[in-house]
Amino acid sequence: MVTHASAQMTAGRLPLVVGNWKMNGTRVTSVELLAALRSAGPFDAEVSVCCPFPYLVDVALSLQGSGIAWGAQDCSQHEPGAYTGEVAASMLAEFGCRHVIVGHSERRTHHAESDTLVADKARQALAHGLTPIVCVGETRAERDAGSTEAVVKRQMSAVIHALGHCVSQIVVAYEPIWAIGTGLTATPQQAQALHAVLRAQLAAASTRAGEMRLLYGGSVNAANAAELFAQVDIDGALVGGASLKEADFSAICRAASHAALGSTGKSRT
Repeated sequence: MVTHASAQMTAGRLPLVVGNWKMNGTRVTSVELLAALRSAGPFDAEVSVCCPFPYLVDVALSLQGSGIAWGAQDCSQHEPGAYTGEVAASMLAEFGCRHVIVGHSERRTHHAESDTLVADKARQALAHGLTPIVCVGETRAERDAGSTEAVVKRQMSAVIHALGHCVSQIVVAYEPIWAIGTGLTATPQQAQALHAVLRAQLAAASTRAGEMRLLYGGSVNAANAAELFAQVDIDGALVGGASLKEADFSAICRAASHAALGSTGKSRT
């Protein structure tokens, strides 16, 4: 029998925990939060913080040399040019960003971002050395209608079509929209079922799908993280509200570290 830990060690998937601050924080509270996070580490999982654009300098200075990565919550699908209010992937790269979130449900909903647009943003991120964290997920109505799998596969298909074999270089975050900020969470079994669907879809496009990290997002907290990370295809989390509280976020990072070490006590790196 292959355990979760041994299966992921074979694939070389180090867990990844990403904090999505959304439009929260001040310069003072952000620096204080990062100082506390540094003190809580180091972690045996990869950790990254995606902050609002104005705080990138502070975050970069605060986290430099800490082993914790940083990134942004969106980028433009365009190269630099006459696009007022937009931020290019190349600009994010200048600030040392490792990750950028694209296709978050709040962008899809509030800014009418299409599957194609999200795919174009992912392609732009890769072109400038960033790792896009591509979000997919269904609404409550879509789940109730039994169309969850079709919706998520459609969203993922656009990215696969745009990136081709380079799709193996992205991170995917499955975030059921009905669970984001609601306190509701997909059961570990529900989350695993969708992650398995996504990995199978990616495997049809890339021989490296087994190495790709698939994250779960949607009211992840210190209480449910360990059980979610115990699922064979869940390789970490995209964390919203809990990432604004050092104690909660650190606990999630420690849960990912425990998953990384596994029952053998050896790291998956």
